Amino acid sequence: MSSCDMCRFLIYSGHSPILLSQLITSPTHSILTQSYDSRLRLDQTRPHNGDGFGVGYYTAAPSRQRHSEADVGLRHSSVEQDDVIDLGPEPCIFTSTIPAWNCRNLERLASKTVSPLIFAHVRASTEGALSDSNCHPFSRGALMWMHNGGIGGWKLGVKRRLVTDVADKWFEMVSGSTDSEWAFALFLDTLEKMGVDPDDEVKQRNGFGHTTLRKAILKTIERINGYRMALPEEVRQSSDTRSLLNFAVTDGRSVVCTRYVSSKTDEAASLFFSSGTDWREQPSAAKPGPPK
Repeated sequence: MSSCDMCRFLIYSGHSPILLSQLITSPTHSILTQSYDSRLRLDQTRPHNGDGFGVGYYTAAPSRQRHSEADVGLRHSSVEQDDVIDLGPEPCIFTSTIPAWNCRNLERLASKTVSPLIFAHVRASTEGALSDSNCHPFSRGALMWMHNGGIGGWKLGVKRRLVTDVADKWFEMVSGSTDSEWAFALFLDTLEKMGVDPDDEVKQRNGFGHTTLRKAILKTIERINGYRMALPEEVRQSSDTRSLLNFAVTDGRSVVCTRYVSSKTDEAASLFFSSGTDWREQPSAAKPGPPK
C-alpha cells in the first residue's frame, strides 16, 4: 500500500436540501476542484485525484399537494391529487471513471439536483483497477460508505484474513476490488455480529441511529487492526503496514466519520467539520483551472 495516495471526500447533511452544485462544482475548493488541486494531500508529488469519482444523495418523496382549477385546467374548485412517489430509502449513486474535472454530465446533473444529504468522492487509487465498481460511494440498501486512505498490509496477508472473516452474504456483495469496499463489507458484517441486521426493512427506512453506526465503525477499525497485528513480526518490521482509515457512513439520517491512522507518530489524513444554520457561498479568489 502506498499510504500517501489520498482520495478526498465531502459531505453535506442539513434540514434543507441544497443543489449538488453548491457542494460539488461551484465553491472555490469544491470536490471537483480537489480532483485536480488538492492542497492537503499527504502526497503533494501527486496532486491529482483523477481515478474516477462518485456522488451519492438521498431524495425525499414529494408531499401531497393540492392543485387549484387554474393549475390543472379542471372545472372543479379544487382537486386533491396524490402525487407521492415512494423512491425508497436507498440513495441515488452516480459514479464514473472519467476525471471529475472532465465530466460535463456531472455539472449538468449537479446544477438541477437537490438533496438534504450528499456524499461526494474523488479517487486516487491505492488498490483496485480503474472501473465504476471501484468508485465510491458504496451502498447496501439505505447505508452508504466512503473511505479516504488505505488498509495497511493489504497485500501482505490482511486481505486474506479480512475476506475469510466476513459472512458469505457480505463476501458475495463485493463487486469491486478495492480495500475500501471490503472495509464496507466488514462494517456490515460487524453490524450483524452486534445483533443488528443491516437489511432490516424498518431500520432501512427509519435509520440505525448514530450510536449504533459509531459503535460498528469503531469495531470495524478494531478488527482491521487485529488483522494487521496478526501479520508475522518480520513482515510488520520490514514493510509499511500503516492504515489510514478516514471512513464515512450514513443511513440517510445520521452521518458518522472517522479520522484515524494506526501509527503513533504519523499524521492522519485531514478531515474537517463545520456546522451552522445557513448555507452561503463566500466570495473568494478565482479557482485554479483543471489540467489541460
